Amino acid sequence: MTRFARRVLLAVLLGVALYGAFVLYAGLSQMRESLTRFDWSAFVLALALATTNYGFRFLKWEYYLARLGIRSVPKLDSLLVFLSGFVLTVTPGKVGEVFKSAVLARTHDVPAARTAPIVVAERLTDAIGVIVLIVLGSSAFAGGIEWAIAGTAAVALGMVFVIWEAPSAWFVARLARGGEAAQKLAPKLAEALASLRIVAGPLALVIPTLLSVVGWACEGFALFLLLRGFGASVPLPAATFFYATATLAGALIPVPGGLGVAETMLREQFVRVGGVPAGDATGAMILIRFATLWWAVLVGFLALGLLRLRFPERLGDAAALDAREGT
Repeated sequence: MTRFARRVLLAVLLGVALYGAFVLYAGLSQMRESLTRFDWSAFVLALALATTNYGFRFLKWEYYLARLGIRSVPKLDSLLVFLSGFVLTVTPGKVGEVFKSAVLARTHDVPAARTAPIVVAERLTDAIGVIVLIVLGSSAFAGGIEWAIAGTAAVALGMVFVIWEAPSAWFVARLARGGEAAQKLAPKLAEALASLRIVAGPLALVIPTLLSVVGWACEGFALFLLLRGFGASVPLPAATFFYATATLAGALIPVPGGLGVAETMLREQFVRVGGVPAGDATGAMILIRFATLWWAVLVGFLALGLLRLRFPERLGDAAALDAREGT
C-alpha cells in the first residue's frame, strides 16, 4: 500500500471513529429517531449542490490555466485532472490538492511548478468567498461579525506576502543563503511566487472570488436543506454562516480535512445557536460532511481511476505518483 493510500485510509478510519463518538454522545435512540424522520430527498439534493460547487471550482481551475497560457489540455482531461485532486481533500489545509499538478505534469507534460501556485490561488479565493458568506450570514444574529474580522485579517496577511514583491523577495533571498536544502528550494519558491502573482493579482481575484462565493453558497444551501430535512427551522443565512465558519476553521487548523474541528463547530452551532435537538444536530452534521468532504474524496478516486484508464502508461504506477507528489 502506498503512502498516499495509507493517508486516505487513516483519514477514513479517523472519520468513522469520530462520527461514531458523536453518535454515542448524542444517544443511539435519539439518532435512530432522527434518521427515521429524516427526508432523504434532502440528502440527494445536498449531493447535487456539492457537485455543482465542484463545477464552479473547475471553472476557476480553467480560468487560472488560461491566465498561465496553458491551453493545450482537452477540457475532459482537465476536468478529470481537477477532480483527481479531491483524492487528497482529507489532507491538512487541503494542501494535497497540489496532487493534481503532479497528475497534469504526468499526463500532459505541464511542469508541476508552473501550475502548483494555482492551488494556493484557489485556497485564497475560497477563503475570501467563505468570508463573504460569513459576513452575509452574520446578519442573522449578533456576534457573527467577529468571525468575519478575524478571517479577513488572516487572508489579508497572506495576500500582502504574495502580491507585494518586496517581502517575498527578501524571504527568498534569505532562504538562498541558508543550507543546501534551502538553496535548492529558493529558486523553485521564486518561480512559484512569480506564477502566483499572475493568478492571484488584484484584478485576477475578482472572477474566481465570485465563483467561490456562488460555489460555497451552494454547500451552505445544502446544509440548510439537510436541517430542513430533520424538521429544524434554521434560517438560510444562519445555516450558511454555520457552514462557512466551520469550513474556514477546518481549513486554517492543520488537521486532515478539518476532521474534528469542522464537525464540532457545526454541531455546537446547531445546538447552541440554532436550537436544534442533539440527535438532529448530529445527524445533520454527519450528513453534510458525507455530502461534501467524503463525496469529494469518492469523486476524486473515480476521476483518478478514469485517468489511469486513459493514460495507463503514465499513471499506472501509483508509487511513481506518490514520488511525483513529493510526499
